[in-house]
Amino acid sequence: MEKTIMPTSSYTLTISKGTGPEDVIKLDYYHVRIAAHVLRAINHKLRQQIIKLLEEHKRMTVTEIYVKLRLEQSVASQHLSILRRNHIVKYERDGKFIYYSLDTEALETIARVVDELYALKPEK
Repeated sequence: MEKTIMPTSSYTLTISKGTGPEDVIKLDYYHVRIAAHVLRAINHKLRQQIIKLLEEHKRMTVTEIYVKLRLEQSVASQHLSILRRNHIVKYERDGKFIYYSLDTEALETIARVVDELYALKPEK
């Protein structure tokens, strides 16, 4: 069975592994790039500490987070912004306070994808 690889646009690669429509693999580079950003957002020690803290406390303000982690407020806000942009945390405004919590549905999806990718790792 011969594989053909055809670039269909600057963002999508189509790989044919057979003759039927079910034998076509489409790899969207834009989606790969977004996924890489999400994984990069999680793969940072300070952001992992924030995630762990939110997992323990469920809902926290930026003030509570930076006091607990002994950070500058701007550093905590910057890292929360990265987590928020990548849908790892969600926020809710209550008066003058903004409360952050984990987006557990997004984290479940990320965990599932990471497990599938890990299963592809080459043998040593």
